[in-house]
Amino acid sequence: MAHLTAGVEYGIHCLLWLALERDTSLSSRDLADLQGVSPSFVAKLFPKLEKAGIVVASNGLRGGYRLARSAARITLLDVVDAIEGPKPLFDCQEIRGRCAVFDGALPRWATNGVCAIHAAMLRAEQAMRESLAATTLADIADTVGRKAPASFSQAVTAWVGGRTDARSARRGTRGRG
Repeated sequence: MAHLTAGVEYGIHCLLWLALERDTSLSSRDLADLQGVSPSFVAKLFPKLEKAGIVVASNGLRGGYRLARSAARITLLDVVDAIEGPKPLFDCQEIRGRCAVFDGALPRWATNGVCAIHAAMLRAEQAMRESLAATTLADIADTVGRKAPASFSQAVTAWVGGRTDARSARRGTRGRG
C-alpha cells in the first residue's frame, strides 16, 4: 500500500454512510453530495469497491449501492486494498550501493541482506496492515454513533429520504409528459 490517497478517506466515509443507513441504497452522487465531495471522484471509487465484493449495486428508482456484507465483516484493510491495490508502502531504491566512498568497488557487506531501512519500512507496513485488518467498518460506525447526537442520525435519514422522494417526483413528472 502506497501513501494512502484521498480516495481511501472518501471511500471509508461513503461506506460508513452505507453502514449507518443500512436499509437504504445510496447512489455515489448522493454519497458525494451528503459529504460535500466530488461526485465524479466518488463515482470512480465504487466500481473498485464493487469488484472487491464490498458493495453491491442495484438499479431502479431506489437503486444505488449497499454493503455486500455486514459492516462487521469489512475491514479497513479490505477498503484500502480495494481502492489502492497491492502497492508497497515503501519502494526501496537500493541507495546503499551508491555510496561515493565505494568508488565503484561495492563491498559485499554493504548490500548483504535486506537494507536496514527497507526492513524497518517492511515492519511498519506489516504493523499498519495488521491494524487496518483489525478495524472494521462497524468499529468506525460504533465510534461515530457514540459521538453524534441522535438528532444527527435523524437529519441524515431525513436528507436521504428527501433525495429519494425528489427522484420519485422527477420520474413521476417525466412519465406524464
